[in-house]
Amino acid sequence: MRLEELSVTNFKNIPQARLEMSGKVNCFLGNNGMGKSNLLDAIYFLSFCKSFTGVPDKMAVTRGEEFAILKASYERKGMPEELLMGLAAGRRKSLKRGGKEYQRLSTHIGAFPLVMVAPQDIDLIRDSGEERRKWLDMVISQSDPVYLESLIRYNKGLEQRNRLLREGCVDHHLYDAVETMMELSAEYIHEARTRRIADLTERFARHYASIAGTGEEVSLTYDSHLNEPGATMRSLMDASRRRDEILHHTSVGPHRDDIVMWLDGMPMRRTASQGQCKSFTTALRFAQYDFLREATGMRPLMLLDDIFDKLDAARVERIMELVTGSEEFGQIFITDTNRKHLDEITARTGGDVRMWHVEAGQFSPI
Repeated sequence: MRLEELSVTNFKNIPQARLEMSGKVNCFLGNNGMGKSNLLDAIYFLSFCKSFTGVPDKMAVTRGEEFAILKASYERKGMPEELLMGLAAGRRKSLKRGGKEYQRLSTHIGAFPLVMVAPQDIDLIRDSGEERRKWLDMVISQSDPVYLESLIRYNKGLEQRNRLLREGCVDHHLYDAVETMMELSAEYIHEARTRRIADLTERFARHYASIAGTGEEVSLTYDSHLNEPGATMRSLMDASRRRDEILHHTSVGPHRDDIVMWLDGMPMRRTASQGQCKSFTTALRFAQYDFLREATGMRPLMLLDDIFDKLDAARVERIMELVTGSEEFGQIFITDTNRKHLDEITARTGGDVRMWHVEAGQFSPI
């Protein structure tokens, strides 16, 4: 898959931009706060119908403007495709593919696969399990629409059950209807997560070794109540019912799962340096890329936002070798404040590179 042209209007601090992309490497050079990351976020928005940063849609519209428009032309599986996204305050966002509007935006997820590496990835290590669940859900949802539907149904059931608990409901028939829906969805979610973590772990360890060199051992483990022998969602909810009634929320289930990240047998969040954390999350994203490439039959877009920050020269060198010297990666988008790194990438790729200077939301070809 390839993004051929992107037009942006009133998106964050970008008033107007139209860029024709290289099929291999696209570089954006400029100081912090100039709009480099916002352009990558516009590309992300077209694949996921939301911002990578998690800001509400209304905050993606340039301050003082009433609407934002994102328009992109792609080559996808040998065929031309066009996406048009419209955002306006107080209105439902609109996404059209080939001129036809989606009725349910969830059906779009996975059609235009994308992987983004960004400074915010440190949250995968430092923050709560919610961040890691969101990451895993996003990875699986791009390749498995049944998983996404199961996740939506489970979360709907979870919301309903929590409402019953908060209201002090004692009608077991109401609980039974909600918990049946949750149980069916939870089984599929747990099985899919178990498979994907095992698959991603192998790929991740290989990429980490390529970036960090030898001598450091990393791994991922999946922590879930449903890992317990014989456990089902129904049995877990039955066992925790009294506690849940006191707490007024559901304390067991896939919404409490976590992915534990290890470095040399120790929890990553407690022991790793900044450089190790950056190498860890970058390798995790590269593993995600491998998985999506095989699962979708397309090479996803790869967005690398400020990827070289907090890395020593040796790790920077290894990452550049990976992204420019391997046929595994397709189209790449890179932001940096350092012209030296981008010039080295240009030299490595043999000229199939386009570069823009970014200042105050304006993009000037270099």
